[in-house]
Amino acid sequence: MPMQYEYTAIPEAAVPRAANPLLQHMLDTYASETSKVISVWREFAPEDMGYKPAEKSTSVLDIMKHQLLSERRFFAEFIGLPGEPEPAALMPAELTPQGFCGRNEALCKPRLERMAGRDAQFWLEVVPFFDVRRERIWVFWRRVLHTAHHRTQLSVYLRGLGKRVVSNYGPTADVTWQGADPTRSVEAAGRK
Repeated sequence: MPMQYEYTAIPEAAVPRAANPLLQHMLDTYASETSKVISVWREFAPEDMGYKPAEKSTSVLDIMKHQLLSERRFFAEFIGLPGEPEPAALMPAELTPQGFCGRNEALCKPRLERMAGRDAQFWLEVVPFFDVRRERIWVFWRRVLHTAHHRTQLSVYLRGLGKRVVSNYGPTADVTWQGADPTRSVEAAGRK
């Protein structure tokens, strides 16, 4: 049985086809990860935006801001994907979970289109990344991991607020379905 998500910001049918079919997984993953981020963000209420689990932690609001700002930087500066908006245009009109969800989706959909037209040569070119040089495809996957890191942070924040944690890669303590088969035992891990 396939995984079941309550909300999908960018459905599979809306993901453009990559110029090189070997790169389609990048577009599919980016769309899926964007949907997962938005699914987590949707669980927060406006009054949660200042929440942080400890004094040295970052607030929900600051993590959402960071997601939009750093993703733009990865794609514009490091990957060199043209068409990224100016940084001042990134924030939503209302600094609420709903505002950030809408803005993230609005930024990611056209980015997918711009990524789709790039060929393997573009993605394999070595570019500056902070103080090192890496292939653009490496920088892209680093972006995906960075996004997953902050999504996980906010999933922990949800738990700290006593809110449910939505399904992103399978069932959670709060969300499951008939036929879900999480790997929580040696027996399950040993299946072939």
